[in-house]
Amino acid sequence: MAPPEVDLSVQLGRLHLTNPVMVASGTFGYAREMAHLVDLSRLGGILPKTVTKQERQGNAPWRTIETAAGMLNSIGLDNDGIDAFLENHQPYLTTLGTAIVVSIAGRTQDEFVEMCQQLDGVPGVAAIELNISCPNVSGGVDFGTDPNMCEQLVAACRGACELPILAKLTPNVTSIQDMARAASAAGADALSLINTCQGMAVDWRGRKPMLGNVIGGLSGPAIKPIALRCVYQAAQVVDTPIIGIGGIATLDDMMEFLVTGASAVQLGTVNFYNPTVSMTLLDALPAALAELGAKSVAEIVGTLRV
Repeated sequence: MAPPEVDLSVQLGRLHLTNPVMVASGTFGYAREMAHLVDLSRLGGILPKTVTKQERQGNAPWRTIETAAGMLNSIGLDNDGIDAFLENHQPYLTTLGTAIVVSIAGRTQDEFVEMCQQLDGVPGVAAIELNISCPNVSGGVDFGTDPNMCEQLVAACRGACELPILAKLTPNVTSIQDMARAASAAGADALSLINTCQGMAVDWRGRKPMLGNVIGGLSGPAIKPIALRCVYQAAQVVDTPIIGIGGIATLDDMMEFLVTGASAVQLGTVNFYNPTVSMTLLDALPAALAELGAKSVAEIVGTLRV
């Protein structure tokens, strides 16, 4: 049976996607690694590994720990810097036929602004995601936990380039609503919710932490309820489109995020253990929308009955 005719496209502020299925930064490499498994052109968007102004070696090992319902990571934004990214990775990413959203992280507001200016006008860059919520680097969550700093940063980045700006927020705050309001007021085109939750693992026999950085970011199915809660709460206080992230592994997971208030989703940890899941979800999405009597993704976004 042919799949139902539905409109899978989504609009995230100034960023247009052909469908709502994206892959999260840090879980998909620079896409080359996945090309033999996934039809990259079918994805709504690809977020390569977060880049920084200068090269970073990242944190000491161990950097990842498997947990009962996900994983802990403490990579520390290991990357070769934005210049190397633009020279070695962006030319390939430009050929993939889908939206490339570059994830950036800076130690200061000036670094964020400089990278936005550097990316502005680069062929194939569709948008920028501001990683203001990484728990694994010194100062990594400052911009994501202080509403005033968040608003100032997003506004500065929005003013520094013509590209759509996504703000990736942390759940490790007292009020996700305050952070959502701040990023929205500053002109973010969309909010990415959520980054990882802080956690740790311990070797009790050795009486030492298992991660080299002691504390890391918990991701995977364990954080899905937290992510859904954050999406719901943010959607109640801002009209800015939301991208849901956190433990999404099945069609049911994705549909839950959409009806709760997300206009799109990013697949993260699942890419490590089920790397073709994005194709499975895309194949199943039209029928799921039709089951709800919808002819487009937009029709079901935020339709949760409370």
